[in-house]
Amino acid sequence: MLVLDDEASDPGHGHTPASRPVQSLLDYGLVPLDKPRGPTSHEVVAWTRKLLGVEKAGHSGTLDPPVSGLLPIGLGQSTRALSLLLLYPKEYRGVMRVHSSVPKKELERVKEEFTGEIFQRPPQRSSVSRQTRTRTVYEFEIEESAGNLHLFRVLCQSGTYIRKLIYDMGEVLGVGATMVELRRTRVGPLTEERGFVTLHQLNDAVFRLKAGDEAPLRRLVLPVEESLGPIGRIVIRDSAVDAICHGARLGIPGVLSLSPGIKKDDQVAILSAKGELVAIGKALLSAAELRPLKRGLAASTDRVVMRAGTYPRMWKTHRKREAGDAAASS
Repeated sequence: MLVLDDEASDPGHGHTPASRPVQSLLDYGLVPLDKPRGPTSHEVVAWTRKLLGVEKAGHSGTLDPPVSGLLPIGLGQSTRALSLLLLYPKEYRGVMRVHSSVPKKELERVKEEFTGEIFQRPPQRSSVSRQTRTRTVYEFEIEESAGNLHLFRVLCQSGTYIRKLIYDMGEVLGVGATMVELRRTRVGPLTEERGFVTLHQLNDAVFRLKAGDEAPLRRLVLPVEESLGPIGRIVIRDSAVDAICHGARLGIPGVLSLSPGIKKDDQVAILSAKGELVAIGKALLSAAELRPLKRGLAASTDRVVMRAGTYPRMWKTHRKREAGDAAASS
């Protein structure tokens, strides 16, 4: 991080992500849920919300009922940060059936055609407009084959339809292909190796919590900050936090440190000095441009995550927006 100033955070307000009380964790938490085959994503979110007793929960990236794997579920205020996961690649493993035998060399050739930037039209049963669009397939491997069945791994841009990808491959092969099974194994920084959470584990953890044992639930519910991945970060003073929670733009005097690679117009995570996610914003200056300045605006505030009032109000309202923004962050 590029440090502009050093100022300790008041321990009387807020918490480091790892030390939040359980009720606060359930308001700023993320469950990397291992969705089973059968239910819809909406049903799984509803069950999770009921199990944990939270008022609000939401997911990032719908999985069809026959598909299993990672369904990131944000709790409470964390639902406001789920859009960050759309910035990152997703990984899937699945089985496809080619409808007639084709030489392995031909299958590999067509697979290469579907690696890189591709054109894709969403299927009829999709929640988006059926307009042809471009998506990027970063990696596409055939890991095993048995007759006409092929185990594959795909790392792709968010919004890529794997079932349609396999169908289109079958059309190019000239014999047709069908996706038999699919599992999502990664969304950005959330990976299967790191560990997913089943509904049974969540139910057991809630039972243990009622008996006074917080440890199992703390192992399963991640602080929302663990979903940030490599996005640029701007760390701010305690005195600027509540202003940002009310939607103010971030003034340069309120910045303590920032990622050195930030460019103008980049999406950034605005964090408290304790590491809490305050808001998601857009950089109005690059890190290099911001470093020598003492005044001006550093970032806009696009989506507030932290509840207003978590930190005390230390700003005044001015008639002019620019004056208010600067005062809110000084």
